[in-house]
This record gives sequence, C-alpha cells and structure tokens, in this order.
Amino acid sequence: MKKLIIAAFAALAIPSLVCAADGPVTLREAINLALADSHLLKAAHYEKLAAEGMVAAGRSRYFPRLSLQSGAVLSNSPSRVFMMKLDESRIDPGADFAANTLNNPSARGDFYTSLSLEQPLVDFSIGTGLQLAGKEGEVRESVLQLKQEEIAFKVFQAYLEIRRARAYETIAGQAVADAHEHQRLAEVRSNNGVGLKSDELRARTASAEAEGQFIKAHNDLLLAKMHLNNAVGGKAGEALDIVDETQQMQLTLGKNELIQLGLVSRGDLKVVGQEVEKAGLGVESAENAYLPTVYASAAYQINDRDMPLGMDKDAWTIGLNLRWELFDGFRRKAEKNSALAIKSAADENLENYRKEVILQIHESYLRRDEVGKRLEVARNARQYADESVRLIGKRFENSIATMVELLDAQTALDKARANLVEVENLYALATARIYYSAGIFLREVSK
Repeated sequence: MKKLIIAAFAALAIPSLVCAADGPVTLREAINLALADSHLLKAAHYEKLAAEGMVAAGRSRYFPRLSLQSGAVLSNSPSRVFMMKLDESRIDPGADFAANTLNNPSARGDFYTSLSLEQPLVDFSIGTGLQLAGKEGEVRESVLQLKQEEIAFKVFQAYLEIRRARAYETIAGQAVADAHEHQRLAEVRSNNGVGLKSDELRARTASAEAEGQFIKAHNDLLLAKMHLNNAVGGKAGEALDIVDETQQMQLTLGKNELIQLGLVSRGDLKVVGQEVEKAGLGVESAENAYLPTVYASAAYQINDRDMPLGMDKDAWTIGLNLRWELFDGFRRKAEKNSALAIKSAADENLENYRKEVILQIHESYLRRDEVGKRLEVARNARQYADESVRLIGKRFENSIATMVELLDAQTALDKARANLVEVENLYALATARIYYSAGIFLREVSK
C-alpha cells in the first residue's frame, strides 16, 4: 500500500524531465562518457597539442632558413646611384667617374631580387629552447592526466549525489505514506468517538509537510541527474540517470603504499616537479647566453635597371659569422640570478607540495575511519527509530500514546533514515577520496 501511495504521488506531483537518450548508465559508463565528451578534457587535450606544436617549432631552428626578397628602389643619392650601376654592371668609366656625375647624379631606379640562406652551426640556446618546449609538453600531458582524475572524481561525486537524492526521495515517499497512515488512524479514532479532533488536525498537518518534503526531494533528484549529465559533457538541459550499483568501493592498499604511489602518481605533483625541471633549464639557458654563436650564410642576388626579376647582373655571397657578446651591462648576470631564484622557489614549492600530498592521504584515512564509526552509529539509530515508531503506533491504536508522541517518533525516524543515507554516501566518498589523494582514483574505479 505504501509503495502504491509513493508511486501515485510521484506521478502527480511533478512532471518528468527529459532524460538523455542513452538511458541509465553505470558508474564506469558515466566516467567513460566524461573522458570522451568533457569540454574540460578536450580543452586540456588541445593545450597538449599546442605544446607539441611548440616542440616542432623549436626543432625547426636547427634547419636552415631560406628567404626570398624582391623589390624596387628609386634614388638620387650619389652612393646609392653608383652602387645600382655597379650591381647592374652598367658603370661607364668615361662618364660615371666625372665629378658632376658622381656628386649630382640623376634619379635612378633598380629592381633587385635576392635569395638568402642562414644555417646555425653553434647556438646553445636552440638546444635549451627545444628542451623547454619539450618540458612544457610534458607539463601539458600531466595536466591532461590530472584533469582526467578530476573529471572522473567529479563524475563519481555526481553519481553518489543521485544515489543520495534517490534515497532521500524514497525516504520522503515513506514519510508521506506513514503520515497518511497516521492520518487515517486519527480519522478512524475521531469517527469512532475515541480520538481528539486536534490529533486529526496534527496528522493532516504532518501529511502536508511530508508531501512538501517529497516534492523537494523529487526536484533534488532531477537536478542531481542534470548535474551528472553536465559532468559527462551531455547536451544542455538533459538529465542522465544511473544504474545503482550497491557495492562499495573497497580499500585494498595500505597507507604507506598509497603514500608512495601518491608521490609518483599525483598529476598535480608531477606538474610541480616538471616546473622545477623547467626552472633548471631556465638557469641553463641563462648560462648559455655567455657563449658565442656561429652561423653560416649564403646569398644569391640579381639586379636589373628596367624590369622586375630581370638580370643585368647576378652575384653571390657566402660567409661565416661568429658573434660573442663580451659585455652587456651585467644584463646576463642579472638574468642568471633571476633564473637561479626561480629554480630555488620551484624547489621549495615541490618540497611543500610533497608534504601536502602526504598530509592529504593521512587526513583522508582518518576521515574514512571517522565516517565508518558514524555509519555504525547511524545504522543502530535507524533500527531504534523503526522500533520506536512501531511500538508507539501500537500504543496509539490502543489509546495509550498521544498523536504528538507518534509524530515525534516519526520525525525521529525520518531523520534517522536521512542520516543513514547521508553517512553511507560519505563513507563511499571517503574511500574514493583516499584513492583520489593518491592520484590513482581513475585506475581503481576502472578495475
């Protein structure tokens, strides 16, 4: 009878929300959906691709640079006019070396085209730059793994929230059915002349309050389903339901083992460690600035007086250039000191983060033990409250107990039911948080 009342009230109270077309999903299916469709993961993936592109860009500095330049110039500058004629092989010794021609030449144009090549032979900044780009790629890979852990844990939390909201809805439905039954008993007693009108009114009030709580619980369940749908990257406005898997996640690893795993598996700790390595490369890059560079170059040029790409004359050039900056006003020294300070700061951050990871694992263990003890208390409280309502209900039927006592006992039972659901959820979350603190939640939940 109670189940019939709950179902009928749920059908009439609130219209259903549109659900995702794929139907209910298990926890593992929900996590797989999120790993495939989460916008945050897609963003992290694109950031990783961008970092890989920078590695390719850094590697390209080892290859020769080839450039083509073509243009036209018009000038009456004596030196420019003379050089144009020289580049075009149009020097006339009889006329062009006259004083008036050299000093006051007529305006002259030139079309030039050049093909130039530059090849680095020794440049240590290229290697460190490539290493820095590669290290940034590793950082993006670690960030992607970290995001996968975060998204999986967020899906697990949303999954638990649906279980919690569904249990609350069931409890609220049971409260409605119980309240209706109390109301029926009060009406029967009142109709038989052995009950008080005030008891009947109190029962009606309790029924109305229970119905209001059921409406809220039903809405909370719909919203929990929408949150899960959002967490897995579903379409906006839809809800995703779950297949409730009653088994609890088991803790199979010891604290010391989890601490060791956490120090090597935590994605955020990896990122901090890689930032230390990047800072070390920054120091190396600052030191390389003291070293010389050697580049080879070659060029081929054609010039013409009358037309673009014409060739009155062509010429070529090859060369080798060594550049060694001997003094720069102590700029490089300041940059090296800055890089060393950044490296020291990164080292300190890493050490602090390692301690924080260890603390989080210890804390998650303590919290799980605490919730485990609370769970045992909550289960006992639920049993005591059930028995109390049963006994007081019998006494009320026999005119030994009052409606106030019965409603107080019912309120205590509703709270005990809700508290048990809450603590069961907290216990499941506490177990999962231990694995999450060690950076292996996704691995464990995927088994």
